[in-house]
Amino acid sequence: MSDLHSPGAVLLVACYELGHQPLNLASPLAMLRQAGYDPATIDTSVSALSDEALTRARVLAISVPMHTALRLGVRVAERARRLNSGVTICFYGLYATLNAEYLLREHADTLIGGEYEEALVTLVQAVERGASLTEVPGVTTRDGAAGPVLRRLPLLPPTRDTLPALENYARLATGDEMRLAGYVEASRGCLHTCRHCPITPVYGGRFFVLPRETVLADIRAQVAAGARHVTFGDPDFMNGPKRSLDLVRALHNEFPDVTFDATIKVEHILERREYFPEMAALGCAFIVSAVESLSEDVLRHLAKGHTRADVVEALSILDAAGIPMRPTFVAFTPWTTAHDYLELLDFVEEYELIEAVDAIQFAIRLLVPPGSALLSEPDASGWVGPLDEAAFSYTWTHSDPRMDALQGAVMALVERAAAQEQPARATFYALRTLSEERLAADQEPTRRRRRLPVLTAGRPTPHLTEVWFCCAEPSLSQLGLDGLDASPIDVR
Repeated sequence: MSDLHSPGAVLLVACYELGHQPLNLASPLAMLRQAGYDPATIDTSVSALSDEALTRARVLAISVPMHTALRLGVRVAERARRLNSGVTICFYGLYATLNAEYLLREHADTLIGGEYEEALVTLVQAVERGASLTEVPGVTTRDGAAGPVLRRLPLLPPTRDTLPALENYARLATGDEMRLAGYVEASRGCLHTCRHCPITPVYGGRFFVLPRETVLADIRAQVAAGARHVTFGDPDFMNGPKRSLDLVRALHNEFPDVTFDATIKVEHILERREYFPEMAALGCAFIVSAVESLSEDVLRHLAKGHTRADVVEALSILDAAGIPMRPTFVAFTPWTTAHDYLELLDFVEEYELIEAVDAIQFAIRLLVPPGSALLSEPDASGWVGPLDEAAFSYTWTHSDPRMDALQGAVMALVERAAAQEQPARATFYALRTLSEERLAADQEPTRRRRRLPVLTAGRPTPHLTEVWFCCAEPSLSQLGLDGLDASPIDVR
């Protein structure tokens, strides 16, 4: 037995959570403290992880809610093993159980997927007793697979006092104003089962709401810490529309000057259009929507549940309400044709979305993690390649070599533009010129005679200073981590 109640004996590590203060540390920290433990917390995206902290730890729990976090997290696990052979390493979060076989073989002692907080506390208690970890509910080990925890937990308000201050994270840029931004989740999982989404193989169409007072208490704590904007990071904020509206009403009633943003599916914008005028009045700064593609074929493969015409209608609904849409895309898939890509660029220009679309969206390449619902597609054997375990994804190659080459070129252009802080419009037209040159054979004559671009800035759109991709993430090179085997951007 070992004393895990001493400070730092339990170490919670986050590596990257898309530029916001890591809720995946704050939530288990509250539960572990209630159980009498005193964990240390480190967010390696903004703080150094010392050898001393790794050596002191008896349980190391690494949060892996996304692909980039997992790629960084395994480096933390490797370092911990070198320094502290006796530490029990647990990966928890969305990407833990998806990559169970490889992680347990190479890096982890235990894994927790789905709703992780309660299982993590039980794991720490079992390690303290010296008990076998195989029978711990919700915990997967080399000797037994527990599967993800899929039930609503009695969660406490997250504890953020040991996390880096909000000043270290993304801000809301609105005009010339910069606002500190907080981050909460009102629900987890999703009712929908889009085939490319990693939530689908873990939650299987289920979602769980967090207690209302837990969410509001977290908002209050972050506002007290300086937040003047709140991101609702739910996979889809309109899975439970009445409850979501209740939360933003409560937010506005208590903090009328605090704005918010949320992620909402195109089909929910259409189905629940009556909500958006009130959401605008309550302080909605923008809506992220996973448009992903305008190609009916690609949308069918991804099972997105909307059409190109639906996207146009959703834009109209939000525009009438006075809420900007910030669409996200999966620009490169095995089914995206040269014509599809060029049409996407035309659409963004035609609907005046250049300032509303982060340039990196035009470089995103489909990620196919283990367990992906895409693997069950009847034609999957025709496009999917072998699993690259260390990269946590299946490989694939486009049938048109120009598309893979273009993706690499677009990525390089976007990264150069970001480094040079180019205006969005200049980057977009450079990207369009590059694409038209690379895909010249697929251009229509009218495209070749297109007028010169107008570089005057378009309508500004509120946005977070850290790019938010919905189900996507930056490459390691964008995070300044080129030495960690960086690869192109993939879908989360």
